[in-house]
Amino acid sequence: MQLSARSFIRRCLAWILPAIALAPMPSSAQTATAEQVTAALAKLEQLAGAAVADGSVPALAIGVVHDDKIVFLKGFGVREAGKPEKVDADTVFQIASMSKPISATVVAALVSDGIVSWDSKISDLDPAFRLADPYPTGELNVRDLFSHRSGLPGTAGDDLEEIGYDRAEILRRLRFVSPSSSFRAGYSYSNFGLTEGATAAAIPTGKPWEAVAEEKLYRPLGMASTSSRHADFVSHANRAALHIKADGAWAARVERQPDAQAPAGGVSSTVRDLAQWLRLELANGSHDGRQLIAATALDQTHIPLMARGSNPVSGGQSFYGLGWNVEFGRHGLSWGHAGAFSVGARSLVTLFPKRQLGIVILANAFPTGVPEGLSDSFADLVFDGKVAKDWVKDWNSIYAGLFGPAVAAAKATYATPPSPATPALSGEAYAGRYANDFVGEATVAATGDGLVLKLGPDGAKSYPLRHFDRDLFLSFSSPELPDMPSAVSFVIGPAGKATSVTIEALDGNGLGTLRRMAD
Repeated sequence: MQLSARSFIRRCLAWILPAIALAPMPSSAQTATAEQVTAALAKLEQLAGAAVADGSVPALAIGVVHDDKIVFLKGFGVREAGKPEKVDADTVFQIASMSKPISATVVAALVSDGIVSWDSKISDLDPAFRLADPYPTGELNVRDLFSHRSGLPGTAGDDLEEIGYDRAEILRRLRFVSPSSSFRAGYSYSNFGLTEGATAAAIPTGKPWEAVAEEKLYRPLGMASTSSRHADFVSHANRAALHIKADGAWAARVERQPDAQAPAGGVSSTVRDLAQWLRLELANGSHDGRQLIAATALDQTHIPLMARGSNPVSGGQSFYGLGWNVEFGRHGLSWGHAGAFSVGARSLVTLFPKRQLGIVILANAFPTGVPEGLSDSFADLVFDGKVAKDWVKDWNSIYAGLFGPAVAAAKATYATPPSPATPALSGEAYAGRYANDFVGEATVAATGDGLVLKLGPDGAKSYPLRHFDRDLFLSFSSPELPDMPSAVSFVIGPAGKATSVTIEALDGNGLGTLRRMAD
């Protein structure tokens, strides 16, 4: 079955987001003097301003740390397109998957305190959690989940989040997902795998993950505007809206509530707050003269554990540590991670630990390669004194190339029904209750306007179905791609009624087929 557009976006992001540290290429000896950084910042400010002025993004916020000092904090553009409120260093952004290295820092603090170890078994911390097979279930540890080597397919659980299930129920249902690789043998970037690793590590504290993150990291660093709770994000008046392209212009049309995967993608913060976190990372767990996290616990997060294949931009080799991407690039060793919500968020952090230099860039739009382009340009300016090429243009082309053709192809598949199309059966042939262990129960109801598919807990999500051909219907369920169809197909039994339904958008891991339940 054709991959749905949203599933395709998830899989592309799963590769590109951790891979944002600079491309692996040989590098000459490099320095980062205060003079070099100051000169580079002046040009970075011009580049960022130009990116907002030409409409590449509605807004940016940038923070830079050098030699344990915050040397740059600035916002550019507006919080919401069409409104006058400006972004500044205290504007709160949703940072999506850049939450992962932050969560790794939180777990490092727990390791530092002797509450858990990176090798603590999940079966000891959270005995109710199961993978599909008993051996990895018994051996799985925190390190496995933070390095994405559990065997869980990358998108497992994301689909359940979309239809309204909470964290506990999503994590419970991961046991029904077949592995994409042998245990510890393959890399597969998993939001809910890392979420399980983080929440399990917090269990010995007797507190929820969100409280542990605040207690162990946000509060000690004075990150007063940072939270792992969506309610805290929306409570801020000075917050950035999410933007997607609509008719060629940025529009704030969609919201994203990521509490279910808070450790993997639910942090919201400001560049002022994140600069404090950068300082902590570059100082090996020390902050303002105090050793908040043992260097031995934090160092583990930066060790390359899993080879990820060729970087899609450079062709070089990329590695993943514990919540961090680790690269040996054009400008030496770097640690990095990016984040994105396909409903309108982008984020990026890149650290050069041997140069004591770090940059964080937040944007309120998707898709865009502006954060990567600006980060690469800044590194060139610091280390080479000039920008090697138009990195913003090249990174925007990468995103357009990844998503544009596939989306167009998916639209084309269902652009025109067969001529003549085979009529559908009566609504009663399809109406009924369907279920499987992973998706749960679905209801198809016949209404005066056609068929409606209801999914999620208590049928919370409703999707009108439009007939395409005989027993194939289309659902337009993606808020970021409102004209993108996804197939819903029925198999008709001898009695003239559907015996099963396959929901394409939930079938990325082969679990989208639901069987009819007895009336």
